[in-house]
Parts: sequence; structure tokens; C-alpha cells
Amino acid sequence: MRSSELGLSAMYRILKKAGAERVSDESADELRRVIEEIADSIAKSAIDMASHAGRKTVKGEDVKLASKPFNKF
Repeated sequence: MRSSELGLSAMYRILKKAGAERVSDESADELRRVIEEIADSIAKSAIDMASHAGRKTVKGEDVKLASKPFNKF
């Protein structure tokens, strides 16, 4: 099992803030896994965009554009 970059307590807070009365360990862990998977995809896409623009530095604009497919609202 690989180490997580995101804290589990943050997942509990996110779920509670979204309106959950009670949060299971399993749900917090699954939310963390899903968020990390999405973040990894966005990061790789943002790196590709920066590289395509001839930059080594990933900018906020790259991340914003890379996250567009995940914005449902």
C-alpha cells in the first residue's frame, strides 16, 4: 500500500462540511483515494501543458486548464 499525500482528517471535515451527519472510516479513505487519483491526473495534464508551452514551471493557468474536464458545476 502506498503512502498518502492527503490527511484522513481532512476527508472527514470535507464530508462533514458537505452535510454528512456521520462519516465512516471507509468513506473517508475512499474519498482520499478518489481525490488523489483525480489530483494525479490533473497534475500530469498540467505538466504536459507547461511542457508544450516550452516551460519547466507549472503555472496556475496550467492547473486550471487541466482541471476543466473535472469541473461539473
